Amino acid sequence: MRFGDFGAGGRCNLKAMGLLEQTIGAIAPPDAAAAAQAAHRLDSLTKPRGSLGDLEAIARRYAAVRGDPTAAFGGGALTVFVADHGVAEEGVSAYPQAVTGEMLRNIARGGAAISVLARRLGYHLWIVDVGVAIDTTAEALPGVLYRRIAAGTRNVAREPAMSPEQARAALEAGIETAHAAAAAGATLIGIGEMGIANSTAAAALLAAATGLAPAHLAGRGTGLDNPGMRRKLEVIARALELHRTALADPLATLATLGGFEIAAMAGVCLGGAARRVPVVVDGFIATAAAAAAERLRPGLLAHLFFGHRSAEGGHALALERLGVRPILDLGMRLGEGTGAALAMSVIESALALYREMATFESAGVSEKIG
Repeated sequence: MRFGDFGAGGRCNLKAMGLLEQTIGAIAPPDAAAAAQAAHRLDSLTKPRGSLGDLEAIARRYAAVRGDPTAAFGGGALTVFVADHGVAEEGVSAYPQAVTGEMLRNIARGGAAISVLARRLGYHLWIVDVGVAIDTTAEALPGVLYRRIAAGTRNVAREPAMSPEQARAALEAGIETAHAAAAAGATLIGIGEMGIANSTAAAALLAAATGLAPAHLAGRGTGLDNPGMRRKLEVIARALELHRTALADPLATLATLGGFEIAAMAGVCLGGAARRVPVVVDGFIATAAAAAAERLRPGLLAHLFFGHRSAEGGHALALERLGVRPILDLGMRLGEGTGAALAMSVIESALALYREMATFESAGVSEKIG
């Protein structure tokens, strides 16, 4: 399937207007009035006030982002972006680069963890190849959308990973995916990824965004041994030093340090916010995308839910520095959007409670005295 098949939203018209700039300009703050109305309803439900804990905060935030005090739920979409990284040639992953293409096939054929969760939870799975080294366009993989920028990024330890034009194209691929998911009825979008060596790019991006040292952020990814871990840290430090003059500019930072799939996830964050569709961020690598999107449009984090605290590297430190709280902490570090999918089911449960519980008045239940 090609992106031209999306149709809804008029891609050509959006492009003519400058899709990235148009999207950033269309993002409004969450609706405070909707949040206040949601808070009032939550306090009227047949329970002690605040007794549902974080589920109440989730319902309020969802209503605010949607601008809808009824917090209607239209369905969930999981977007998984797949791409390769030139920095893999530095030996920063325990797996060969060929695994990216092999996992693209596995996701499409239903054998990956995210494929199972999407089926189990009833969420539409959008699989987007934005730059896998192996071109599978002739294989007719089920459900795969092709928006290939190139056959992987360049080696960030030696040169910019992407040109500014490529970074913009990847961002816009993500924006278009968010538009398409919203046009298909999704009111909640999860983001995930697959790409050998992408935890190296993510650690570099998070170091640039948060000021945290790479040694506090980088993890073992797919299972690096100690020598591999030392090599990974050296590569990240070399990349940050090589590209230090670009780090003051958000788009240049994303282009020099990032990856096609990371930029595309950042685009979904922006596109979802512009459409008033909350986006659920997966783990370590998706958080790097969210941080990049926040730099492009300050205040964007208010439109996002962070699905889980990954066991990968310094994800907990990065979340703390960004000032966000994850919904789940299950010790996971798989990626693919798996943590986002599970968190979406929690959000969906919070919304069901919000909409379907009786109020004290409707149930004829006495309220608290005094």
